[in-house]
Order: sequence, then C-alpha cells, then structure tokens
Amino acid sequence: MKVLSLFALCASLIATPLAAEAKDLPLLFDARERIAKPDLTGLARLRFLTTVDFPPFNFIDQSGKLSGFHVDLVREICRELDIEAKCQIQAVTYAELLPALEEGQGEAVAAGIAVGPELRQRFGFSRAFMRLPARFAVNTKAAGAVSAPSDLKGKPVGVVAGTTHEAMFKAFFPKIEAKVYPDREAMLTALQKGDVPAVFSDGMQLSFWISGSAAGGCCTLVDGAYFSQRFLGEGLTIMNRKSEPALTQAIDHALLALSRSGRLEEIYLRYFPNGIY
Repeated sequence: MKVLSLFALCASLIATPLAAEAKDLPLLFDARERIAKPDLTGLARLRFLTTVDFPPFNFIDQSGKLSGFHVDLVREICRELDIEAKCQIQAVTYAELLPALEEGQGEAVAAGIAVGPELRQRFGFSRAFMRLPARFAVNTKAAGAVSAPSDLKGKPVGVVAGTTHEAMFKAFFPKIEAKVYPDREAMLTALQKGDVPAVFSDGMQLSFWISGSAAGGCCTLVDGAYFSQRFLGEGLTIMNRKSEPALTQAIDHALLALSRSGRLEEIYLRYFPNGIY
C-alpha cells in the first residue's frame, strides 16, 4: 500500500469508530520480572533511527514533524532512562537503516524491522513490545452472523496469494476454504462487494480499511486476534549493535517499566484508539 493512502487510513481510524470493540494491548512482560538498569553515564548520545513511511508507527504529520507510535515510544524510553538530553531521533530511508546503524550513524533502530536468525547474528534486539495480529474481517450482509471462525465453514475466505497470512490461514484453519487473490486491493474489493464473505489478513491494515471510505461501512472484524511467531515473527522490537549489550538491557529495562506503569498502553491507544486486537 502506498504511504499516503495508509496515512489517510490512519487518520480515518482516529476519526471514525470501528465496529469492533477496542481490545487492550497484550502484555509481553511479566509484572514480576526485574531487569536491572545499566549505568549509562558514559553514553555520549543515543540516536534512534527510523523512517517516515510506516504510519501510524512513523510518519511526517500535517505540521511537517516526525510523529508516530515509535517516535513517542522512543521519547518515553529516554525519559524512563533519564537521558532525554542525550536522545535524538533521525529519519532515513528503510534501505539505509541497517548500513547507518553499522556505520555508527545511530545507536538504535525503531522502525518495524522483522527479526530473523540472520539479523540476530549481526545485531542486538530488545524484547518485543508489540505484536501485530492476523484477523478475520467479514462483510456483514454476505457472511451473516459470524462470531467465530467455525461459523465460516462452507464459506470461502479471501487471502492474498504468496503471503504469510495465506500460509498461516491454511495451517490454522485447514477445514475452511481459501479463496486466493493476486493482491490485497483485489481481496478487499471482493470483500466490499460481497463476492467473498470474509478475508484473513493483517489485523492493523484491516482495522484501517474497515474504518475508511473504501469499505463504505460494509464490514467488521470478527472477535479474535491470531498470533504466530512462525508466520508473523517475534513482534516489534528496538534494534541496536550487538556489541552494545548494555544498551539492549537498558532499553528492555525501560520497556518493562513502561509496560508496568501503563504508559506503553497509553501510547498504543493514542495511535490505535479503537484497538487492533
């Protein structure tokens, strides 16, 4: 999806209530856990690298300022670590993120990098602070009453060909027919028209689409968010150089504190007021 259209959907989400009830941000930290705060007095500065093309996580707002979930999270991390004066946030292109980190142009990356075995060999990663779910969306007229995936038996469910969501759907729901579409736009157009009664895809993007004008009020999300590390990855993390484990620990300490205090939830609701779970 183009950046501008996704940004418009993000704005629409904030302005228009979703049919689905908002759900809390799932807790990824044990409230009883303790992560020691390392000594950061020797840290000269902490430059976070991000992009401008992943709304609502990072984007340029209408006033021309760098904004988004990641931006607010970085500020809270720096506040929690008492290093606000040393913190900076810089936007680069997605392709520049890894080289810039390796070349010392920043100390950490907050930009939705997908964690994988190869990257773990090269970089350090914080604990996951948010996981993006897969969800079902249904056309309320074409699907009828649907409160659970079992209600979709005998009905085709749209998926995008060659995606992790297609593979996840077939693994999780082998008894439900998959109707494959060449791209996301074709799948959502079919859902909006009622050509297919339901689809299975990224929960965040479905939330934005349902609340936007393209859906025309046709559809709603089915209760239930689905997670899979195998198909959807470990979740959103902060990446830094592997040679700086103290920084990784400091970020984990801050994330735990933000989760425990409810400030992480506050940031989440700021950008997802109707929830994506």
